[in-house]
Amino acid sequence: MDVDEFVETNAPKDDQDSFQLENGKLLDVNVDGTVLAKAGSMVAFDGDLSFAGKSNAEGGLTGYIKSKATSEGTPVMEVSGQGSVYLADQGKEIQLLSLDADESISVNGNDVLAFEEQVDYEIGTIGSLGGASAAGLTNVFLSGPGTVAITTHGEPLVLKPPVRTDPNATVAWSADCSPSIERNRSLSDLVGQSSDERYQMAFDEGGFVVVQPFEEIQQV
Repeated sequence: MDVDEFVETNAPKDDQDSFQLENGKLLDVNVDGTVLAKAGSMVAFDGDLSFAGKSNAEGGLTGYIKSKATSEGTPVMEVSGQGSVYLADQGKEIQLLSLDADESISVNGNDVLAFEEQVDYEIGTIGSLGGASAAGLTNVFLSGPGTVAITTHGEPLVLKPPVRTDPNATVAWSADCSPSIERNRSLSDLVGQSSDERYQMAFDEGGFVVVQPFEEIQQV
């Protein structure tokens, strides 16, 4: 295609939705006030916007905290003002979810890209993966109403419990699920003691579980 066609084809969509996918891997957020986003996810912006670290009661510009003991986590930023901010995360696919007032979802801390200011969020730790992760898995509990953007490596698969999942491939689950961590001795013998596949997340009842076709190592 010629230059003019290239520019026109790839220009931002003219849409006033607060969260708009420009493509499967790039999110356009129409900011009029404040939104929260994963630090480092901004690839471009226009308008009068400011960026600041979001403090957390557990200390520092951490936002997503794994534990008080380790202070590990994924930083989050506030984007404030009026304009558009374009967000992406290492070429991962972006999924938009609109939560009603009575809906909530638990998302792996690595996979939260952005959410509207009115969405309540809380940090939690899910179990322990033995020696693989003594601090457990860090998840962000997001409660509506509002829109949230999560990321997946590839297209997600949504499963209904009962189901067992690899923790490194598990992205999110609905609030009515309550997972536990189990060790599978047969897998331990098959894949070796150094593999995290010997541990699974056990979902025995509830709504849905989101997995991705990729084992993403937890941030430590």
